[in-house]
Amino acid sequence: MAALNDLFLNLQRWFVGLLARFLPDWLVMVISMLVVSVMLIVTALVIVLWLTWLERKIVGRIQDRYGANRAGFLPFGLLQPIADAVKFLTKEDIVPREADKVVHLLAPVLMLGASVMLLAVVPFGKGMIGADIDIGILYLVAMSSLSAIGLLMAGWGSNNKYSLLGGMRAVAMLLSYEIPMGLSIVVAVMLSKSLSMQRIVEAQGGWFGLRWFAFFFPVGTLAFLTYFVSALAEVNRSPFDIPEADSEIVAGYFIEYSGIKFGLFFFAEYVNAIVVSSVATTLFLGGWQGPILPPYVWFFLKVFALLFVMMWFRGTLPRLRIDQLMGLAWKVLVPVGLANVMLTGLGIAIFRALGWA
Repeated sequence: MAALNDLFLNLQRWFVGLLARFLPDWLVMVISMLVVSVMLIVTALVIVLWLTWLERKIVGRIQDRYGANRAGFLPFGLLQPIADAVKFLTKEDIVPREADKVVHLLAPVLMLGASVMLLAVVPFGKGMIGADIDIGILYLVAMSSLSAIGLLMAGWGSNNKYSLLGGMRAVAMLLSYEIPMGLSIVVAVMLSKSLSMQRIVEAQGGWFGLRWFAFFFPVGTLAFLTYFVSALAEVNRSPFDIPEADSEIVAGYFIEYSGIKFGLFFFAEYVNAIVVSSVATTLFLGGWQGPILPPYVWFFLKVFALLFVMMWFRGTLPRLRIDQLMGLAWKVLVPVGLANVMLTGLGIAIFRALGWA
């Protein structure tokens, strides 16, 4: 079992040791960083392909149908994601004549780049992290803000009134829901006394499940619920998919995108869903903590459980109106988040005064 737990770490040590025999230290570091980056991108691509199939099957079952089950020779429609990928790569890329072609091109690239860069500080297991920096949480909050810029660029660069409306809605929603999301992150930081993703997970160790911050009632539970609801809005998942509301603004900010450019938006949205689920797992569900199974297995089980809830919501909940969307953020989640931070600080002060750990 120890060999399985440290499988990827042992492979990394072997690879670095092999390179160190022939190359200088600085080149070994550069190659290692490139390999880690490529592995993160490839892993994200494989997971996204599988998630598209899984979501179709789950939503299909919710709607009393089978879902994807025809494409290819494999059972259960397992080749459907491959067919979708080929379609994105082969469809014609159409750019509006009056569009700002540079901004139109850079928007999906920025969206995908920001999404993948967030994976660098996510700890998939003990020691399994691309960049273990002391301020990993601040890095996440800063990089996640780039998504709003990409959405606004897509809406503006397309020179289409519907795409502009979708971009403005997206920016208003992202800026609004970043505040309660940040307040819920502050609670996890206060409870763990660290900004490092690894140390936050370690602070939830022992007494399997009982020390996960999501079960620290009421402050940890409120923070987890606030984060998860805000995360649904941040990644445009139902019932918060108002920036791409097809019943009102046709498709929103990506209405003028086709082919591989639309595929990049599609890919970035799923990567963002993986990232927010991974962060929720890290901050509130004990990260890789768990008995018997290897740590990375526990991490992905928790992440997929949250992704399943997102898919469940998509198949059951109707889309909110824009006024309901903004009202939930400013009238409910922000006050709850502020009160929760104050209650957490008060509880920590009381515990210290009583001499309790």
